[in-house]
Amino acid sequence: MASTQEKKKIIHFYNKHKFHPHPTLYLANQLITVVSEIKFLGVIFDSKLFFKPHIEYLCTKCLKALNLLKIIANKQWGADQKSLLILYRVLIRSKLDYASFLYGSARKSYTSKLEPIANQALHLCLGAFRTSPTTSLQILCHDPPLELRHNELALKYTLKLQANLSNPTFNTQSSQINHVAYLLLNTLPSHL
Repeated sequence: MASTQEKKKIIHFYNKHKFHPHPTLYLANQLITVVSEIKFLGVIFDSKLFFKPHIEYLCTKCLKALNLLKIIANKQWGADQKSLLILYRVLIRSKLDYASFLYGSARKSYTSKLEPIANQALHLCLGAFRTSPTTSLQILCHDPPLELRHNELALKYTLKLQANLSNPTFNTQSSQINHVAYLLLNTLPSHL
């Protein structure tokens, strides 16, 4: 079991390119360790909020689930298409959706690593050839591209914040929420 000293850690968020000294904080006369990344509620935060460690962690977890899906999708004795889609949504897409409104602000070069995992899972679920167009598979599965799905989830979260007056972030975010909602609505396709 970890001691209480090991549990006490702080992370210093900063956005400066020059060296920025970490704060020195004490709790009960013991120096609290400053770390460059920390896991909080399943999300790995780094000091610059690039979310690269979290996305790499997410890729690793989703690839393990994808390997399980490959085994279950065996053409000779494997599960049917409906069961595979349920497994994909439970094992992979749920991981990709969790806190996507946070890590969605990461660079496209980082977040673009997640789309191939989802696409490969759809290929497995439908038993499609590798050369099959991903857009067609997404339509057949009623599964939008990850970027659109994450924008939709962020919009729902934003509207949920706006609807709850007792939420602690309501007063600080209410002026920005309309702007964020407007931007997210403009990224969704017109047919949704």
